Amino acid sequence: MSTDLLKKIANEVAQRQDAHLSPLATKNSDAHRIREENTAGLRPPFAIDRDRIMYSGAFRRYTGKTQVVYFASLLDEQLTSRSLHTISVAQVAVTIGRMLGLNTDLIEAIALGHDLGHPPFGHDGEKFLSCESVRRGLGHFHHNIQSLRTVDKITKGGQGLNLTFQTRDGIISHNGEVNDQVLEPFREKTERDILDYIAAMEAGEKADTRPQTLEGCVVRITDTIAYIGQDIEDAIRIGLIRREDLPQLSVQWLGNRNGTIIEALVNDVVSMSHGHNYVRFSDTIARALFELKAFNYKHIYGSPRLKVNHQKIEKGFELLFDHFLRDVQQQNKTSAIYKHFLNSKGEAYVENTPPELLVRDFIAGMTDRYFVHTLKEIVIPDVSGFELADEE
Repeated sequence: MSTDLLKKIANEVAQRQDAHLSPLATKNSDAHRIREENTAGLRPPFAIDRDRIMYSGAFRRYTGKTQVVYFASLLDEQLTSRSLHTISVAQVAVTIGRMLGLNTDLIEAIALGHDLGHPPFGHDGEKFLSCESVRRGLGHFHHNIQSLRTVDKITKGGQGLNLTFQTRDGIISHNGEVNDQVLEPFREKTERDILDYIAAMEAGEKADTRPQTLEGCVVRITDTIAYIGQDIEDAIRIGLIRREDLPQLSVQWLGNRNGTIIEALVNDVVSMSHGHNYVRFSDTIARALFELKAFNYKHIYGSPRLKVNHQKIEKGFELLFDHFLRDVQQQNKTSAIYKHFLNSKGEAYVENTPPELLVRDFIAGMTDRYFVHTLKEIVIPDVSGFELADEE
Protein backbone atom coordinates (compact mmCIF):
# COMPACT_ATOMS: atom_id res chain seq x y z
CA MET A 1 0.00 0.00 0.00
CA SER A 2 1.38 3.42 -0.92
CA THR A 3 2.40 6.01 1.66
CA ASP A 4 0.15 8.60 0.02
CA LEU A 5 -2.90 6.36 0.39
CA LEU A 6 -2.12 5.67 4.05
CA LYS A 7 -1.80 9.39 4.71
CA LYS A 8 -5.12 10.00 2.96
CA ILE A 9 -6.90 7.35 5.07
CA ALA A 10 -5.26 8.61 8.28
CA ASN A 11 -6.31 12.19 7.54
CA GLU A 12 -9.90 11.11 6.89
CA VAL A 13 -10.01 9.17 10.18
CA ALA A 14 -8.53 12.09 12.13
CA GLN A 15 -10.98 14.55 10.56
CA ARG A 16 -13.94 12.30 11.41
CA GLN A 17 -12.77 12.08 15.01
CA ASP A 18 -12.24 15.82 15.26
CA ALA A 19 -15.72 16.48 13.91
CA HIS A 20 -17.29 14.55 16.80
CA LEU A 21 -15.30 16.28 19.54
CA SER A 22 -16.49 19.11 21.76
CA PRO A 23 -15.40 22.60 20.63
CA LEU A 24 -13.39 22.67 23.88
CA ALA A 25 -11.51 19.44 23.11
CA THR A 26 -8.01 19.10 21.72
CA LYS A 27 -8.21 18.27 18.03
CA ASN A 28 -5.85 15.82 16.35
CA SER A 29 -4.91 18.68 14.05
CA ASP A 30 -3.66 20.63 17.13
CA ALA A 31 -0.95 18.07 17.85
CA HIS A 32 2.66 19.13 17.41
CA ARG A 33 6.01 17.60 18.34
CA ILE A 34 9.42 19.08 19.11
CA ARG A 35 10.88 17.11 16.22
CA GLU A 36 8.62 16.96 13.19
CA GLU A 37 8.01 13.47 11.82
CA ASN A 38 6.89 12.21 8.46
CA THR A 39 4.70 9.42 9.83
CA ALA A 40 2.49 7.31 7.60
CA GLY A 41 -0.15 5.14 9.20
CA LEU A 42 -3.69 4.93 10.41
CA ARG A 43 -3.17 6.10 13.97
CA PRO A 44 -3.97 9.67 15.01
CA PRO A 45 -1.07 11.55 16.68
CA PHE A 46 -2.16 11.04 20.29
CA ALA A 47 -2.76 7.34 19.68
CA ILE A 48 0.85 7.17 18.49
CA ASP A 49 1.90 8.79 21.78
CA ARG A 50 -0.12 6.26 23.76
CA ASP A 51 1.42 3.31 21.92
CA ARG A 52 4.96 4.63 22.26
CA ILE A 53 4.45 4.91 26.00
CA MET A 54 2.92 1.42 26.28
CA TYR A 55 5.80 -0.22 24.44
CA SER A 56 8.50 1.51 26.50
CA GLY A 57 10.58 -0.25 29.13
CA ALA A 58 9.55 2.35 31.69
CA PHE A 59 5.89 1.37 31.22
CA ARG A 60 6.69 -2.33 31.75
CA ARG A 61 8.44 -1.51 35.01
CA TYR A 62 5.26 -0.02 36.49
CA THR A 63 4.23 -3.46 37.66
CA GLY A 64 7.20 -3.74 40.03
CA LYS A 65 6.83 -0.32 41.66
CA THR A 66 5.10 0.59 44.91
CA GLN A 67 1.83 2.49 44.90
CA VAL A 68 1.34 2.62 48.69
CA VAL A 69 2.31 -0.78 50.15
CA TYR A 70 5.96 -1.80 49.69
CA PHE A 71 6.37 -5.05 47.72
CA ALA A 72 2.62 -5.25 47.20
CA SER A 73 2.81 -8.09 44.67
CA LEU A 74 5.00 -10.15 47.00
CA LEU A 75 2.62 -9.71 49.95
CA ASP A 76 -0.70 -10.07 48.15
CA GLU A 77 -1.22 -10.05 44.40
CA GLN A 78 -4.53 -8.20 44.81
CA LEU A 79 -2.86 -5.16 46.37
CA THR A 80 -2.39 -2.19 44.07
CA SER A 81 0.88 -1.70 42.21
CA ARG A 82 1.69 1.44 40.26
CA SER A 83 0.72 -0.48 37.14
CA LEU A 84 -2.83 -1.08 38.36
CA HIS A 85 -3.13 2.53 39.50
CA THR A 86 -2.05 3.80 36.08
CA ILE A 87 -4.53 1.58 34.25
CA SER A 88 -7.28 2.71 36.63
CA VAL A 89 -6.48 6.37 35.95
CA ALA A 90 -6.65 5.72 32.20
CA GLN A 91 -9.96 3.85 32.41
CA VAL A 92 -11.72 6.40 34.62
CA ALA A 93 -10.31 9.40 32.75
CA VAL A 94 -11.42 7.98 29.38
CA THR A 95 -14.94 7.51 30.79
CA ILE A 96 -15.06 11.14 31.91
CA GLY A 97 -13.49 12.36 28.68
CA ARG A 98 -15.95 10.47 26.52
CA MET A 99 -18.90 12.01 28.38
CA LEU A 100 -17.39 15.49 27.94
CA GLY A 101 -16.64 14.99 24.24
CA LEU A 102 -12.87 15.19 24.70
CA ASN A 103 -10.02 13.50 22.86
CA THR A 104 -9.76 10.10 24.54
CA ASP A 105 -6.52 9.18 22.73
CA LEU A 106 -4.83 12.15 24.35
CA ILE A 107 -6.35 11.29 27.73
CA GLU A 108 -5.05 7.72 27.50
CA ALA A 109 -1.58 8.84 26.51
CA ILE A 110 -1.30 11.28 29.42
CA ALA A 111 -2.77 8.81 31.92
CA LEU A 112 -0.50 5.93 30.92
CA GLY A 113 2.59 8.13 31.01
CA HIS A 114 1.93 10.27 34.06
CA ASP A 115 3.88 8.15 36.59
CA LEU A 116 6.72 6.82 34.41
CA GLY A 117 9.27 8.76 36.46
CA HIS A 118 8.17 7.42 39.83
CA PRO A 119 11.11 5.83 41.67
CA PRO A 120 10.84 2.59 43.69
CA PHE A 121 8.96 2.68 47.01
CA GLY A 122 6.40 5.30 46.03
CA HIS A 123 6.39 8.75 47.59
CA ASP A 124 8.83 7.63 50.28
CA GLY A 125 11.30 6.69 47.56
CA GLU A 126 10.65 10.04 45.86
CA LYS A 127 11.52 11.85 49.09
CA PHE A 128 14.69 9.82 49.67
CA LEU A 129 15.88 10.26 46.09
CA SER A 130 15.20 13.98 46.32
CA CYS A 131 17.43 14.24 49.40
CA GLU A 132 20.25 12.48 47.55
CA SER A 133 19.64 14.69 44.54
CA VAL A 134 19.91 17.90 46.52
CA ARG A 135 23.02 16.64 48.31
CA ARG A 136 24.73 16.19 44.94
CA GLY A 137 23.80 19.53 43.45
CA LEU A 138 20.99 18.38 41.14
CA GLY A 139 18.20 20.17 42.93
CA HIS A 140 15.00 18.62 44.20
CA PHE A 141 13.62 15.47 42.57
CA HIS A 142 9.94 15.28 41.58
CA HIS A 143 8.40 12.27 39.87
CA ASN A 144 6.26 14.29 37.44
CA ILE A 145 9.36 16.13 36.19
CA GLN A 146 11.17 12.80 35.95
CA SER A 147 8.23 11.36 34.00
CA LEU A 148 8.71 14.07 31.39
CA ARG A 149 12.46 13.49 31.42
CA THR A 150 11.83 9.78 30.90
CA VAL A 151 9.79 10.26 27.72
CA ASP A 152 12.00 13.12 26.47
CA LYS A 153 15.55 12.02 27.29
CA ILE A 154 15.86 8.46 28.63
CA THR A 155 13.65 6.06 26.67
CA LYS A 156 14.52 4.60 23.29
CA GLY A 157 18.24 4.45 23.96
CA GLY A 158 18.38 8.03 25.20
CA GLN A 159 16.61 9.48 22.16
CA GLY A 160 13.23 9.94 23.84
CA LEU A 161 9.83 9.18 22.36
CA ASN A 162 9.24 12.55 20.68
CA LEU A 163 5.71 12.81 22.06
CA THR A 164 3.37 15.67 21.25
CA PHE A 165 3.48 18.84 23.33
CA GLN A 166 -0.04 18.16 24.63
CA THR A 167 0.86 14.70 25.98
CA ARG A 168 4.14 15.89 27.48
CA ASP A 169 2.41 18.84 29.12
CA GLY A 170 -0.31 16.62 30.58
CA ILE A 171 2.33 14.29 32.04
CA ILE A 172 4.27 17.00 33.86
CA SER A 173 1.12 18.89 34.91
CA HIS A 174 -0.46 16.06 36.89
CA ASN A 175 -0.39 16.61 40.64
CA GLY A 176 -2.31 14.21 42.85
CA GLU A 177 -1.20 16.05 45.99
CA VAL A 178 -3.13 19.25 45.20
CA ASN A 179 -6.80 19.61 46.16
CA ASP A 180 -8.28 20.80 42.89
CA GLN A 181 -11.98 21.61 43.05
CA VAL A 182 -11.92 23.54 39.79
CA LEU A 183 -9.25 23.12 37.14
CA GLU A 184 -9.23 25.34 34.05
CA PRO A 185 -6.72 24.71 31.27
CA PHE A 186 -3.90 27.18 30.62
CA ARG A 187 -4.52 27.39 26.88
CA GLU A 188 -1.64 29.82 26.18
CA LYS A 189 0.95 27.57 27.83
CA THR A 190 4.27 27.12 26.04
CA GLU A 191 7.46 25.10 26.36
CA ARG A 192 8.97 28.10 28.18
CA ASP A 193 6.31 27.80 30.89
CA ILE A 194 7.21 24.15 31.41
CA LEU A 195 10.92 24.96 31.68
CA ASP A 196 10.23 27.75 34.19
CA TYR A 197 8.12 25.39 36.28
CA ILE A 198 10.87 22.75 36.28
CA ALA A 199 13.47 25.32 37.35
CA ALA A 200 11.28 26.54 40.22
CA MET A 201 10.53 23.03 41.49
CA GLU A 202 14.13 21.89 41.32
CA ALA A 203 15.14 25.03 43.24
CA GLY A 204 12.79 24.00 46.05
CA GLU A 205 10.08 26.56 45.37
CA LYS A 206 6.41 25.73 45.78
CA ALA A 207 5.11 25.87 42.23
CA ASP A 208 2.27 24.43 40.24
CA THR A 209 1.47 24.27 36.55
CA ARG A 210 -1.99 23.87 35.08
CA PRO A 211 -2.45 21.57 32.08
CA GLN A 212 -2.71 23.23 28.68
CA THR A 213 -5.70 21.08 27.67
CA LEU A 214 -8.99 19.98 29.17
CA GLU A 215 -7.80 16.42 28.60
CA GLY A 216 -4.84 17.10 30.88
CA CYS A 217 -7.21 18.58 33.48
CA VAL A 218 -9.33 15.42 33.38
CA VAL A 219 -6.30 13.19 33.98
CA ARG A 220 -5.07 15.36 36.84
CA ILE A 221 -8.40 15.20 38.67
CA THR A 222 -8.80 11.51 37.84
CA ASP A 223 -5.45 10.70 39.46
CA THR A 224 -7.10 11.42 42.82
CA ILE A 225 -10.37 9.70 41.87
CA ALA A 226 -8.47 6.53 41.00
CA TYR A 227 -6.27 6.26 44.08
CA ILE A 228 -8.43 7.57 46.93
CA GLY A 229 -10.82 4.60 47.21
CA GLN A 230 -8.35 1.96 46.03
CA ASP A 231 -5.87 2.93 48.74
CA ILE A 232 -8.67 2.54 51.30
CA GLU A 233 -9.43 -0.98 50.02
CA ASP A 234 -5.74 -1.91 50.24
CA ALA A 235 -5.46 -0.47 53.75
CA ILE A 236 -8.51 -2.44 54.89
CA ARG A 237 -7.13 -5.60 53.26
CA ILE A 238 -3.88 -5.44 55.26
CA GLY A 239 -5.64 -4.44 58.50
CA LEU A 240 -4.42 -0.86 58.59
CA ILE A 241 -7.91 0.65 58.97
CA ARG A 242 -11.50 -0.57 59.26
CA ARG A 243 -14.29 0.42 56.93
CA GLU A 244 -16.26 1.88 59.83
CA ASP A 245 -13.32 4.26 60.52
CA LEU A 246 -14.05 6.31 57.39
CA PRO A 247 -15.28 9.90 57.99
CA GLN A 248 -19.05 10.17 58.00
CA LEU A 249 -19.37 13.12 55.62
CA SER A 250 -17.40 11.20 53.01
CA VAL A 251 -19.42 8.04 53.53
CA GLN A 252 -22.67 10.00 53.26
CA TRP A 253 -21.82 11.52 49.86
CA LEU A 254 -19.34 9.05 48.37
CA GLY A 255 -20.06 5.71 49.99
CA ASN A 256 -17.51 3.52 51.71
CA ARG A 257 -16.25 1.29 48.89
CA ASN A 258 -13.98 2.01 45.95
CA GLY A 259 -16.70 1.38 43.37
CA THR A 260 -19.22 3.76 44.93
CA ILE A 261 -16.55 6.40 45.54
CA ILE A 262 -15.45 6.35 41.91
CA GLU A 263 -19.03 6.40 40.64
CA ALA A 264 -20.01 9.36 42.83
CA LEU A 265 -16.93 11.37 41.85
CA VAL A 266 -17.20 10.61 38.13
CA ASN A 267 -20.91 11.43 38.01
CA ASP A 268 -20.26 14.71 39.82
CA VAL A 269 -17.36 15.75 37.56
CA VAL A 270 -19.30 14.98 34.38
CA SER A 271 -22.46 16.81 35.46
CA MET A 272 -20.55 19.85 36.77
CA SER A 273 -18.11 20.11 33.85
CA HIS A 274 -20.17 19.33 30.75
CA GLY A 275 -20.00 22.17 28.23
CA HIS A 276 -17.60 24.25 30.32
CA ASN A 277 -13.95 25.22 29.86
CA TYR A 278 -13.03 23.61 33.16
CA VAL A 279 -13.22 20.36 35.08
CA ARG A 280 -14.70 20.62 38.55
CA PHE A 281 -16.36 19.00 41.55
CA SER A 282 -19.46 20.44 43.23
CA ASP A 283 -18.97 22.11 46.61
CA THR A 284 -20.50 19.22 48.56
CA ILE A 285 -18.57 16.47 46.77
CA ALA A 286 -15.33 18.46 46.98
CA ARG A 287 -15.70 18.78 50.77
CA ALA A 288 -16.38 15.05 51.10
CA LEU A 289 -13.43 14.18 48.84
CA PHE A 290 -10.95 16.45 50.59
CA GLU A 291 -12.05 15.14 53.99
CA LEU A 292 -11.47 11.59 52.75
CA LYS A 293 -8.10 12.60 51.34
CA ALA A 294 -7.06 14.07 54.72
CA PHE A 295 -8.15 10.83 56.39
CA ASN A 296 -5.98 8.80 53.99
CA TYR A 297 -2.94 10.97 54.63
CA LYS A 298 -3.29 10.64 58.39
CA HIS A 299 -4.28 7.00 58.76
CA ILE A 300 -2.78 5.33 55.67
CA TYR A 301 0.11 7.21 54.04
CA GLY A 302 1.44 8.40 57.41
CA SER A 303 0.89 5.13 59.25
CA PRO A 304 3.98 3.87 61.15
CA ARG A 305 3.08 0.33 60.05
CA LEU A 306 3.81 1.28 56.45
CA LYS A 307 7.17 2.77 57.46
CA VAL A 308 8.63 -0.36 59.01
CA ASN A 309 11.57 -0.47 56.58
CA HIS A 310 11.73 3.29 56.17
CA GLN A 311 15.25 3.87 57.53
CA LYS A 312 16.71 0.87 55.74
CA ILE A 313 15.30 1.99 52.39
CA GLU A 314 16.50 5.56 52.94
CA LYS A 315 20.00 4.26 53.67
CA GLY A 316 19.72 2.07 50.58
CA PHE A 317 19.21 5.10 48.34
CA GLU A 318 22.34 6.70 49.78
CA LEU A 319 24.44 3.54 49.35
CA LEU A 320 23.28 2.93 45.78
CA PHE A 321 23.87 6.54 44.77
CA ASP A 322 27.40 6.52 46.24
CA HIS A 323 28.23 3.17 44.68
CA PHE A 324 27.03 3.88 41.16
CA LEU A 325 28.39 7.42 41.09
CA ARG A 326 31.82 6.00 41.88
CA ASP A 327 31.39 3.38 39.15
CA VAL A 328 30.48 6.01 36.55
CA GLN A 329 33.32 8.31 37.57
CA GLN A 330 35.78 5.41 37.35
CA GLN A 331 34.11 4.05 34.19
CA ASN A 332 33.69 0.62 35.76
CA LYS A 333 32.11 -1.16 32.80
CA THR A 334 31.39 -4.29 34.87
CA SER A 335 28.97 -2.31 37.06
CA ALA A 336 25.22 -2.90 36.87
CA ILE A 337 24.70 0.71 35.84
CA TYR A 338 26.58 -0.02 32.62
CA LYS A 339 25.27 -3.55 32.01
CA HIS A 340 21.62 -2.78 32.79
CA PHE A 341 21.36 0.87 31.78
CA LEU A 342 24.14 2.85 30.12
CA ASN A 343 25.17 0.19 27.58
CA SER A 344 21.72 0.47 26.03
CA LYS A 345 21.90 4.25 25.72
CA GLY A 346 23.23 6.30 22.84
CA GLU A 347 26.52 8.15 22.97
CA ALA A 348 24.86 11.57 23.10
CA TYR A 349 22.86 10.75 26.24
CA VAL A 350 25.83 9.26 28.09
CA GLU A 351 28.35 11.95 27.17
CA ASN A 352 26.05 14.96 27.59
CA THR A 353 24.60 13.93 30.96
CA PRO A 354 26.48 14.63 34.22
CA PRO A 355 27.45 11.47 36.17
CA GLU A 356 25.15 12.41 39.06
CA LEU A 357 22.19 12.69 36.71
CA LEU A 358 23.02 9.38 35.03
CA VAL A 359 22.91 7.72 38.44
CA ARG A 360 19.66 9.42 39.39
CA ASP A 361 18.03 8.35 36.11
CA PHE A 362 19.15 4.76 36.76
CA ILE A 363 17.85 4.62 40.33
CA ALA A 364 14.57 6.36 39.46
CA GLY A 365 13.84 3.66 36.89
CA MET A 366 14.36 0.74 39.29
CA THR A 367 11.56 -1.49 40.51
CA ASP A 368 11.33 -2.24 44.23
CA ARG A 369 12.69 -5.75 43.78
CA TYR A 370 15.58 -4.71 41.53
CA PHE A 371 16.50 -2.01 44.07
CA VAL A 372 16.77 -4.59 46.87
CA HIS A 373 18.56 -7.12 44.66
CA THR A 374 21.14 -4.55 43.59
CA LEU A 375 21.60 -3.35 47.15
CA LYS A 376 22.33 -6.91 48.28
CA GLU A 377 24.83 -7.32 45.45
CA ILE A 378 26.90 -4.35 46.59
CA VAL A 379 26.54 -4.79 50.37
CA ILE A 380 26.67 -8.53 51.05
CA PRO A 381 30.15 -10.05 50.53
CA ASP A 382 30.50 -12.86 47.98
CA VAL A 383 32.00 -15.91 49.71
CA SER A 384 31.00 -18.40 47.04
CA GLY A 385 34.61 -18.82 45.88
CA PHE A 386 35.72 -20.30 49.18
CA GLU A 387 35.44 -23.95 50.21
CA LEU A 388 36.20 -25.57 53.52
CA ALA A 389 39.03 -28.09 53.47
CA ASP A 390 38.28 -31.64 54.60
CA GLU A 391 39.49 -32.37 58.11
CA GLU A 392 42.12 -35.05 58.49
